[in-house]
Amino acid sequence: MSQLTWFKTAGKENIVCKLKKSLYGLKQSPRQWYKRFDSFIRGKRYTRSHYDPCVYYNTLHGGEYIYLHLYVDDMLIASKSRSAIDKLKDLYSKFKMKDLGEGKKVLGMEIERDWKSGKVSLTQKENLKKVLKKFNINNDTKSVSTSLAPYFKLKATMSPTTVEERE
Repeated sequence: MSQLTWFKTAGKENIVCKLKKSLYGLKQSPRQWYKRFDSFIRGKRYTRSHYDPCVYYNTLHGGEYIYLHLYVDDMLIASKSRSAIDKLKDLYSKFKMKDLGEGKKVLGMEIERDWKSGKVSLTQKENLKKVLKKFNINNDTKSVSTSLAPYFKLKATMSPTTVEERE
């Protein structure tokens, strides 16, 4: 960090200010915000996922869970308990957030709910449309279901390792 040109004092050109708090727009600001959020949410007895450091969960009474997914400046909260979600939303006052209502899209995936059957599914229809448009494939093509059998498990060791295998 260097002094501002209009703030320099003769004989003290090498003196700079020490930041006691991160400023918006600096490279370390997102990291500082995440560390503060992580400390706060863990103080509320949430557990950070071992698989993704931006996913937190808590076990509710009755064995149900509440999940909090954080991605840059977006947050998605999921639970069967509406009261648990409302209780978690109290953190809005601490972190200047606003409720945008039911999640409709996250990380480029659309969230579809079937209230009658109680199912939630994620789709990437819009991303697929962009890919089809990029390769000039129109909507006249026939679609084919290519779902994977439930017993079929993919592993990293199954990936081709040599040039011949890749071809």
